Amino acid sequence: MTPHWDRIEHLLQQGVQQKVYPGAVWAIGDADGIRTTGSCGLLDPRNADHPMTRDTVSDIASLTKIVAVWSIIGTLWDQERLNLDDPLGALIPDLDGYQMAHVTVRHLLTHTAGVPLRANLRNLYGTDPSRIRTGVLREPLHRPPGQAVEYTDRAALILGFVAEHLTHMPLDQLARTHIWQPLGMTITSFGPLTAKLVDRCAPTEYDEKTGRHLKGTAHDFSARLLGGACGIAGAFSTMADLATFQRHLLEPGIGTAFSAAWVQESLQVHTGDLQPARGLFWHPAPGTDPVDDIHVHYGFTGTGMWISPKQGRWAVLLTNKLYYGRDRQPLAEIRNRFRVLVFA
Repeated sequence: MTPHWDRIEHLLQQGVQQKVYPGAVWAIGDADGIRTTGSCGLLDPRNADHPMTRDTVSDIASLTKIVAVWSIIGTLWDQERLNLDDPLGALIPDLDGYQMAHVTVRHLLTHTAGVPLRANLRNLYGTDPSRIRTGVLREPLHRPPGQAVEYTDRAALILGFVAEHLTHMPLDQLARTHIWQPLGMTITSFGPLTAKLVDRCAPTEYDEKTGRHLKGTAHDFSARLLGGACGIAGAFSTMADLATFQRHLLEPGIGTAFSAAWVQESLQVHTGDLQPARGLFWHPAPGTDPVDDIHVHYGFTGTGMWISPKQGRWAVLLTNKLYYGRDRQPLAEIRNRFRVLVFA
């Protein structure tokens, strides 16, 4: 069925008028590329001369988990350098005697690992990256693996450590050389951004420490603590780059990154009867069932990516909703209505 282009534009413009976000950029497409795209609102409400555009650079927050960590783990899976049921103790030898050794790659990708939930890394482990890594990997589990689905940023953080250990390369270099460059994602990078890209970047949350909205620097505190790049967040991208990435999900032969087999493996339920149902980082879109074959991942700054192999369609929505605050519900309603209009 044909998406309702005019209603999508009206919906997202309403979000601007209701101050859910200052501006939005979106794209909808298929394996052949972008079918439609648009933008509305301002890059920064304080400057009416700078509209949000299709070239706007956005802090994509937890979409980093998809365009970096999930993708890199997929290439390692394709190369048989790891299996989904490999325990971390078999991949990272210094975990002997620690509970984390029994957590598998699948547990982390499905958020069933039982690792601690959100926590202030600095308060727990200090500011030295090596101490943070050691502390996270040796932290006791708060429940046995496989018992419950509990979203936690630590899953992606730990998988980033796994990828770095197996390849002997830092995560930012891995993402750039193994995913973004092969796919032609020319702008996507970890922050902090260069001055040239900062000018095109949508500001996010107000930072009391600097007295300004964050712009070109990752909103996520863990990413900033670890120098701008980590498995949790820290990547910046554009609508065009994310459209390129989404197109590759439907037709992996376009580039040289992860395979069609990895996409197919990820876009199915791996959590059995546990709820909410989860694939490998991707999950069924709210308001849908797994059989609907509409999968999603969100970012805290106001971003989202949807994919449906059954319909042969994908969608990207980029907003900077954190500019106005952390209330999630208004954007959640817009995201759900956007999904319905795209995939109805």
